[in-house]
Amino acid sequence: MPANDPDRERARIATAEELASLLHHPSPDVLLSLLDNPALDETQLCLLLNRKDIPAEILEEVARRKPLLKNYRVKRALAFHPRTPRLVNLRLIRELYLMDLVQLTLLPGTSTEVKRIAEEQLVARIPQLPLGQKITLARRGTARVAGALLADGHTQVLAIALDNPGLTEAQVLKALSRENLPVGVVKGVAQHRKWSHTYNVRLALVRHRHSTLSTILAYLPELTVSDLRELAAPGIVSENLRKYLQAEIQRRIRKSEKSANVADTKDDSGASNSD
Repeated sequence: MPANDPDRERARIATAEELASLLHHPSPDVLLSLLDNPALDETQLCLLLNRKDIPAEILEEVARRKPLLKNYRVKRALAFHPRTPRLVNLRLIRELYLMDLVQLTLLPGTSTEVKRIAEEQLVARIPQLPLGQKITLARRGTARVAGALLADGHTQVLAIALDNPGLTEAQVLKALSRENLPVGVVKGVAQHRKWSHTYNVRLALVRHRHSTLSTILAYLPELTVSDLRELAAPGIVSENLRKYLQAEIQRRIRKSEKSANVADTKDDSGASNSD
């Protein structure tokens, strides 16, 4: 809605008390004039930025004014607004506090790209975080963040990351694919009430060099013959483990042949009785 000159001039010189009514003005020109008003403080600016219908040009203008972005509340309001231009948003994400980044990744309206960048920021900060913040992240973070904390391998964080309801099989498998994974992670996954019973996770544990022989032997009977044969190929696992895999394959073959012979015997017996 176009605004006449008196409206714009009023927005520039309005007192703090008068600003409240102007924050909801429909005209972009009036809202731009508000940004030039020295009486506009951070609280009122954040109220303006909380408007879901605010034009993108206003958000861009706020982002261009560096003095305004010195205030963290303003910066956060911009980063969280769904209409903030993409490039502005990606720049602001890098300056958000830890828990604001977490909130941004969990917000339903967050775009896939923004969520990915926010997750990258969280993952990059993990090595420098104090234990308390790692625990909080392990409990509340997204699947990708929980997976990164799992791979980080801190003893007091490991179990919490594994219990994270958002943690996915893909992230657990990604962690187990790392050669330099701390031994405790492999042990933690192998003992977990949920992940230790997931077929693909068991397969990954059998492959991992840090898995104990007792864990591997417990899983072998549950693996398919085709997977056992793949694992028994040269260069996949240690030569010592290959012998156990080959023995399990032979045991399955003998069991299968025995079952087939029993079935044939029953068929022959049935045919004789018919005669």
